[in-house]
Amino acid sequence: MALPITSQPKLERELEEKISSIKAQEIEEKARDQAKKLSLPYLNLKTLPIDSAAVFLVSEAEAHAGQLAVIAKTGRIIRIALLNPAGVETQKVLANLKKDGYTLELAVVSPAGLAIAWRRYQLKRETQTKLGIVEIKEQELAKLQEQIKDVADLKERLTQMPMTQVLNILIAGALKTKASDLHLESEEKDIRLRYRLDGVLYDIISFSPAGYGQLLSRIKLMSGLKINIHDTPQDGRFTIRQEKADIEVRVSVLPGGYGENIVMRILDPATIRQELSDLGMRAETLETIKKLLQKTTGAILTTGPTGSGKTTTLYAFLKHINSPDLKIITIEDPIEYRIVGISQTQVDEEAGYTFGGGLRSIVRQDPDIILVGEIRDVETAEIAMQAALTGHLVFSTLHTNNAAGAIPRLINFGVKPVTIAPAINAVMAQRLVRRLCQSCRKKERIKKADYDLMVRAFAELASTIKAPVASPDMEIYYPGKCEECNRTGYRGRVGVYELFEINPELEKLILQSPAISEVQALAISQGMVTLLQDGLLKALEGLTSVEEVIRVIGE
Repeated sequence: MALPITSQPKLERELEEKISSIKAQEIEEKARDQAKKLSLPYLNLKTLPIDSAAVFLVSEAEAHAGQLAVIAKTGRIIRIALLNPAGVETQKVLANLKKDGYTLELAVVSPAGLAIAWRRYQLKRETQTKLGIVEIKEQELAKLQEQIKDVADLKERLTQMPMTQVLNILIAGALKTKASDLHLESEEKDIRLRYRLDGVLYDIISFSPAGYGQLLSRIKLMSGLKINIHDTPQDGRFTIRQEKADIEVRVSVLPGGYGENIVMRILDPATIRQELSDLGMRAETLETIKKLLQKTTGAILTTGPTGSGKTTTLYAFLKHINSPDLKIITIEDPIEYRIVGISQTQVDEEAGYTFGGGLRSIVRQDPDIILVGEIRDVETAEIAMQAALTGHLVFSTLHTNNAAGAIPRLINFGVKPVTIAPAINAVMAQRLVRRLCQSCRKKERIKKADYDLMVRAFAELASTIKAPVASPDMEIYYPGKCEECNRTGYRGRVGVYELFEINPELEKLILQSPAISEVQALAISQGMVTLLQDGLLKALEGLTSVEEVIRVIGE
């Protein structure tokens, strides 16, 4: 019986897809056979992550001439995917890389696989075309910053400046005041500008909506966003190019009741703390972390809400242990800062490169250490736990309020307790509290409410920790006001932490699918200092204030 005419195109498509799939398999088989002849490993780049930063160690022209691509880099060791190492042009490129001091690891790929790696060059061109590169001369930026002593000066400058120059002064002001975010919010009668300084939003100025459309269009153009779209959220980014270091600005545009709101997040490499000793851990916590980082297997999880410094902590871990003899691969969303000597990959949902799928591919690359930006689902959680059990040191983050919450969270994802217990080495929760300004902090007799809180908190310190002696007549530091801190009383931030290691008692408890309170109680009995206790200890040291600890952590 003849097939209906309407079904023929579908059958033709299915047949074409099947033939295409068979041809693709044949191409990969030829590459596999070529690898065997040459006694080199074979790689299928359709299923393996490619380090985009490593690709650009060889120019696009050289890569095409030599029929190769650099796909990974660990220290001075680079992995090169190629068709035939004996090619004349291939030999030239390999020789140049050796002269530059690189140790080469060669692997054979198919022409289709090589095309996937070469796609990175095209993506970069497309990205550079799409995303703005703002060429603000450093001399101009420095001049603007000299005119801004504090937030008050910034307000004055903004009222005197034409709208065409506003963006430059906004960026200069953000860099000068070390703001992490810049917010432009459309309200009924005006536009409100706010900066986030040390985690807290401050009103800077409100100005007339006249000219705001021009500023909005300029930001959209630089960020690769659509100017004529006003009723849909858009995300983009642009780069402030400077001689010393590029500063990336991530842009989010959100429609509101009175117009579009803009948030610009400034990622200045100079502001990130990557040394373990700079994070603010107590001596005992720091020593425990250093001991944990010497292990070769198991997982270390950091928990806390968005903006609590988890990524900075994980980067500090990587920087502390990074060495040429270790292979470290990350999967992040997005890559916030580049770290030399580490293969960093970024989630791309549209291309199918998710945390779970990417992590599965990363494990096949035989890394020593894996960083997973965030555990969001059961697939990622299970693969991360299995990787920790099979010879990898794994770092990742979870969104929970405290360290104890990580265990029930993983169980809720669907990970079996029998897997969690032996896979995790330690869990740490953290927050960021503002540092007291050292120029204007003032020593005063402790307030009764602060004293009562300390008495309650330190009474619950584990017996292994020596409790500080508090008295109602003692003096502690409180915030003042000065130009150095923009009259906020605070300047910079410091981490507050709680940490527990998994030991036999905790393993037994985990196997029972415990509640958060049960994990918390056992961890404290074994010596864990809680977030509140750690914050109050820092207040006694004069690093922060009691009111700041309460604001961030609660009582």
